[in-house]
Amino acid sequence: MQNDVVAVTIKGVMPHSSSCAVFLGTDEKTFVISVDHFVGNAIQATLNGVKRERPLTHDLIGSLLLGFGAKLDHIVINDVNNGTFFARIILSMENELGKKIVELDARPSDSIVLALQQKRPIFAARAVYDAVEDMTEFLDRVLKQQAEEGEESAEE
Repeated sequence: MQNDVVAVTIKGVMPHSSSCAVFLGTDEKTFVISVDHFVGNAIQATLNGVKRERPLTHDLIGSLLLGFGAKLDHIVINDVNNGTFFARIILSMENELGKKIVELDARPSDSIVLALQQKRPIFAARAVYDAVEDMTEFLDRVLKQQAEEGEESAEE
């Protein structure tokens, strides 16, 4: 698996008019996936360690996995087609009968929330990573601009 996937991390979540941009990548390259505001907020809240009073859908799914004795092993953003990304959730389950691996089709946004909640790795297929546009410079500019705006507000 090592050569056909690349380990990625969340480098930023930024809301914009109709959705949220989730920046993922490595030290060498950053790419962006557009997600709806609800899931973008769930990703940001999970990154910030925010605990909710009532469970949301992603929390429920995590509880279901736990209840069935299944563990999220990792997720893979495995395809991109015309700007739409696809992902797989890899689950493992072990009992007295042996070990079972289950692979589920899922939206990358939902997969990312689950992986973050379970503290499990996020991968991008090498073909996806190689195909996407590098957004590192754009992300760096936006983060620098936000930092400068934060400094200006602090001075006022």
